[in-house]
Amino acid sequence: MLSRAAILSGQNSRALVAYASRASSATASGQDSSKGPLWQRPVRQEPGKVRMGFIPDEWFTFFYKKTGVTGPYTFGFTLSTYLISKEIYVMEHEFYNGLSLAIMWIAGIKLLGPKLAKALDKEIDNYEAEWNESRVQDKETLQNAIEDEKKNQWRMEGQTMLVQAKRENVALQLEAAYRERLLEAYTQVKKRLDYQVEKQNIERRIAQKNLVDWVVRKVKASITPDQEKQNIDNCIATLGNLIPKV
Repeated sequence: MLSRAAILSGQNSRALVAYASRASSATASGQDSSKGPLWQRPVRQEPGKVRMGFIPDEWFTFFYKKTGVTGPYTFGFTLSTYLISKEIYVMEHEFYNGLSLAIMWIAGIKLLGPKLAKALDKEIDNYEAEWNESRVQDKETLQNAIEDEKKNQWRMEGQTMLVQAKRENVALQLEAAYRERLLEAYTQVKKRLDYQVEKQNIERRIAQKNLVDWVVRKVKASITPDQEKQNIDNCIATLGNLIPKV
């Protein structure tokens, strides 16, 4: 654990030193910060591997190059024997209490751990299922809202088409009214022109009749009784000549 903490602190310190150097160099050269961030946010690092539940794996790999795979275990056993034999580490009543607690702790973990983990996992699954259910319901609600919005947009398109159709209908009605009024004006003008033509024809016939009557009267007035009698005789003679002789 201490080695990982030292390594992580060393990495963080190196990152800070690198960031400070980049910032100073960028300030000195007048680099534009709009091209990209000079320092990236550190990413969360997962804890390293451990052995026996608490010993870092780096402590074991440190011995591999010198002593092989059994080196760490040999070193640990030798160091423990030396500390106990020289009474540097005295095994008093607290040691046995700790040993009994460790045995009880390991036994509890082995026996009760799976059941407790199963119960906690079930509770977490139920909790997650509730959250997922609410999320699914919210998703369905939003999906329904999106579908309703699409339908409303489609209806608005239909309203636009309906308004366009109404405009075309109004335009057709205006065109029909215009043509009807145009036909009415044509009819009235034709009636007036026909009236004038008929009036002129009647006036012409009346004038012709009056002229004929006047000529006839003048002719009759100019014929004397002797001329009339002579004309009648000539007519009778002509008719007599036209009758075939039997």
